[in-house]
Amino acid sequence: MDPRQGGRRPQGISGGRGAIMPAEKAKDVRYTLRRLWDFFKEEKKQLIITFLWILISGLLGLTVPFLIGKAIDAIFPGISLVNFENLKFIVFILISVYILDNLLAFLQEYIIAGISQRIVHTLREKLFEKLQSLPIMFFDTHTHGEIMSRLSNDIDNVSTTISQSTIQFMVSIVNILGSLIMMIYLSGLMTIASMITIPMVYFLTKFIAKKTKVLFKDQQEILGKLNGHIEESISGINVVKAFNKEEKSIDEFKLQNSALRDVGVKAQTWSGFIMPLMNVINNFGFTVIAIFGGSLAVKGIISVGVIASFISYSKQFSRPLNELANTFNTLQSGIAGAERVFEILDEQEEVKDREDAIVIDDVKGKVEFKNVNFQYKDGEPVLKNISFKVESGTNIALVGPTGAGKTTIVNLLTRFYEVNDGEILIDDVNIKDYEKDSLRRIFGMVLQDTYLFSGTIKENIKYGNLNANDEDIIKAATLARADDFINKLPKEYETYINEGGTNLSQGQRQLLAISRAILANPSILILDEATSSVDTRTELKIQEAMVKMMENRTTFIIAHRLSTIKDADVIMVVDHGEIVEKGSHEELLEKRGHYYNLYESQFINIEVS
Repeated sequence: MDPRQGGRRPQGISGGRGAIMPAEKAKDVRYTLRRLWDFFKEEKKQLIITFLWILISGLLGLTVPFLIGKAIDAIFPGISLVNFENLKFIVFILISVYILDNLLAFLQEYIIAGISQRIVHTLREKLFEKLQSLPIMFFDTHTHGEIMSRLSNDIDNVSTTISQSTIQFMVSIVNILGSLIMMIYLSGLMTIASMITIPMVYFLTKFIAKKTKVLFKDQQEILGKLNGHIEESISGINVVKAFNKEEKSIDEFKLQNSALRDVGVKAQTWSGFIMPLMNVINNFGFTVIAIFGGSLAVKGIISVGVIASFISYSKQFSRPLNELANTFNTLQSGIAGAERVFEILDEQEEVKDREDAIVIDDVKGKVEFKNVNFQYKDGEPVLKNISFKVESGTNIALVGPTGAGKTTIVNLLTRFYEVNDGEILIDDVNIKDYEKDSLRRIFGMVLQDTYLFSGTIKENIKYGNLNANDEDIIKAATLARADDFINKLPKEYETYINEGGTNLSQGQRQLLAISRAILANPSILILDEATSSVDTRTELKIQEAMVKMMENRTTFIIAHRLSTIKDADVIMVVDHGEIVEKGSHEELLEKRGHYYNLYESQFINIEVS
């Protein structure tokens, strides 16, 4: 079921995980390579330098078979005389060529390593920046582990492919063209005979590429799902253990891990076919060359040295194809990883600000909804013709059953989502006319599921205002009634807390969240079930802190505990995406409508007990 059906709170807002969604259809290889080339353009100078080193290295390598042939011809067959002077000179040249060639190879690897890391660095930055600009909807429909897999595994595959395949591709071009030229120079007839293997190599590579492309793409997708399951199992380990679902979690892991193993075996098996088959084709080609060359030598058309040189050149001609085949699985895996990265880079971003967007200044906090309609999916409306007006400094409470659309109202107000129809105004200006960054700066939010980052308590509070000093932080914590427990900790404000604040109680996390919101000094405050999961004593503390926060601020309070919103200026009852009642606590009780029924259902049980 879609996480947003029936107006339920999208899971991404509260830090939950969305369902694993089916992967989009993979883009073709040409598109992916074209996108990667855009990143290579930034390294144009370094690539040219690398290619020049490779060209020089290739030319040096091309002299080796020729010199070996000359060395063989320096030894006269059937005669004891050997041209030692000529042979010594050739050996000296060969040793020099080998030394220089290896030095150039080191320089190539050094340069390409820098190119690879810079490209991946840029790609990772662009991907992370893209994630920051994507709408909340994206995170509602993708697991955190799946997203992490693209940032880590997929980009690592791209890095490996670039570092291993770029030089290989350049070297292959130089060796293939250079060897072909030398083969034609030595013997045009033997060159024609050696070309018999080219069609065989082409069709073999094309056939296997078609198989492995799909398999490596599937491998990356399953790996992303497996990472998602691992991330969820670890972050939700308390729930897993509380409901004795360890075996179920293990079984699901085994299922996905087995699927990853199976597709990995298939991918590696198919890519592994290339090398043995290429060796068979190459050996067949060498046999043809040896037989044909031998017949030409018997007829006196070419010398034995030429045959030796030609066989070496034919190996240099075919070796790049073998080496490309050897890195074929890396290439396919890298392309599959790049496709998955580009899928996110091509995602639709949040609606951009208008060119004449207004920067919010001196906010009064007046809010108005005019005939607002919203739906996550076509044909399934969540909010229907919502209209209301909130004066500056008013405390407005939103109550109603789960899935009624309460959280959706504040998500539209903060532009986490965009309205389908109607208008939302702040200080009589459509929120679409404001710069989004400045709009969100006027809000302070305390959610039911508080998220704390790994770091010190001080750093977490400071997240509300990065320019705040220690005095401001302590003052905010004091107003939030958080200083009581902070001062009892061993390192007080320097106490380190785990990701998510798992080494603190739920109430302590809420107090830190309130401290953070106070430090942000928002004009409009949003309290979304801020006390729903804490004990009564802690709730009283939090309510005291919130009273301080709400002074002279427009405040939206979402609550199921009606006792927490009795003093609100206006209470709106939301049901099935519509505002069915509106008024003060006393007025709504007198109407004996929806609010009265909700109130009675909570407090009759208390009186009976």
